[in-house]
Amino acid sequence: MKLSYRNRLKLIGGVGAGIGLRATGAATGLAALAIAPTVARAQSETTLNWVLIPEPPTLVTAFNSAQMVQQISAKMMDGLLSYDKDFEPVAALATSWQVAANGLSITFKLRDGVKWHDGQPFTSADVKYTFEEVLKKHHPRGRATFAHLESVETPDRLTAVFRLAKPSAYLMAALSASESPVLPKHVYEKGDPQTSPALAAPVGTGPFKFAEWQRGRFIRLVRNPDYWAKGQPGFETLLVRFVPDAGARAVALETGEIDIGGGDPVPLADLPRISKLPQLAVTTEGYAMFGGMYYFEFNMRDPQFKDVRVRQAIAHAIDRDFVARNTWFGYASAATGPLSNKQPRFYTADVPKYPFDTKKAEALLDAAGYPRKEGGIRFRISHDPAPSSEEYRRFGEYFKQAMRVIGIEVELRTADAGTYQRRIWTDNAFQTTSYGIFTMPDPTIGVQRLYWSKNIRKGVAYSNGSGYTSAEMDAILEGAQVEPDARKRRDLFVRMQQLAMTDLPIIPIINRSHTSVYNRRLANVQGDLEGVFGTFAGLTRAPR
Repeated sequence: MKLSYRNRLKLIGGVGAGIGLRATGAATGLAALAIAPTVARAQSETTLNWVLIPEPPTLVTAFNSAQMVQQISAKMMDGLLSYDKDFEPVAALATSWQVAANGLSITFKLRDGVKWHDGQPFTSADVKYTFEEVLKKHHPRGRATFAHLESVETPDRLTAVFRLAKPSAYLMAALSASESPVLPKHVYEKGDPQTSPALAAPVGTGPFKFAEWQRGRFIRLVRNPDYWAKGQPGFETLLVRFVPDAGARAVALETGEIDIGGGDPVPLADLPRISKLPQLAVTTEGYAMFGGMYYFEFNMRDPQFKDVRVRQAIAHAIDRDFVARNTWFGYASAATGPLSNKQPRFYTADVPKYPFDTKKAEALLDAAGYPRKEGGIRFRISHDPAPSSEEYRRFGEYFKQAMRVIGIEVELRTADAGTYQRRIWTDNAFQTTSYGIFTMPDPTIGVQRLYWSKNIRKGVAYSNGSGYTSAEMDAILEGAQVEPDARKRRDLFVRMQQLAMTDLPIIPIINRSHTSVYNRRLANVQGDLEGVFGTFAGLTRAPR
């Protein structure tokens, strides 16, 4: 018998024997959908209901590149460029661009008539301020991406000229809304931009304007009537829901309470069933630019991890093929090195390898001076999995079990996104952690930040949190930043991957295939290269 939505809620939320923890969590998550009366009836044709997981700590990706921040920031903020499915640049705030023959300047002509959400005009002064004062200094990847950006000249209000100390061809792949949003100078220059109130109530030029944020419940964005792309966006309201429980998210998508979710919004084990429902579609499109991976990272400041044999032992004790099959249900493959295998221009499998071998792991720990003691325990460590998904938590549980086999006792610590990020990148108060990253179209943009000693930056999430320092690695990465010859640049990144897997401050676990689930009544979902990381400006609801 097929239950109505109302009866399914009664069943899930019922009290008595047989209602398990998962059902209780689902009820809690579904209760979160019943938001204020002015918003609760968001089933109208003019409202797009989007589930974002987890709730972001801030709303502007210029200061925080966590995937949930990237997703929501791009709905309100524009970049200079967008990209087509061949990764070629497309006009956004910039309508044309010219790279100098010597590679030392890029001239952007800017779109005329664009307004910030507060009505102020967008000009080249905003571009200059954004790149010189924010992205270069505060973006987690910006220190590497814009390392050779010396200045931005503004000969007139609609021209911005990037002056580069050295050629930086990769820079043209880093100018999208989700990666390098342009910010309003008049808003952020009034004090420290890192503590600006606009981080929680953004002012942008994008298709949607910030309206309200009820923490723990929802964010409401409204249509920007002055958006430069005429006729867009296709919805009057974008309602961003926070539903912590994965089972509740699945129910909400099935019943039409939610129109779209990305970043694996439902349990991967449930996708075969979900994909057969006539009203829903599942896609892995929309992540091509990002090269998702899952990393395990050591705090290299911890004396326990100074001996590389300890790090190697832990690598040998993690069965990455098992993790790909059983934690990510085949929407992943075992990683061999720090670059995604979806980056064929740079990826190599010719690196030191650590096949699953618990006997080898135990021998390495013995040799490193960590024999089994009372109760068979060699030593104890803590592990902080990122709170971004069910799979991350399940990996933490797997890791705890895997380490017990070789005599390492693991304490799992969980936290909300803000606490987690402070613990890892501000306080460095951790021993091991695991999290998802995007390696991006070019390793200088996406991976350098994690291995470059000059990117050890307190308070900057997803920078070099391990504290790894290597003069050789720095030289390789900095050489690749400015090398104009494509073959030589690839050779440098091959050396980078080999050194990363030799020193092993990070154990790459898997290559990811992220999923999005959406209601088939939405049109143009797969027309955007960036999927849920795009603007949503082109999404519409097909007529009934």
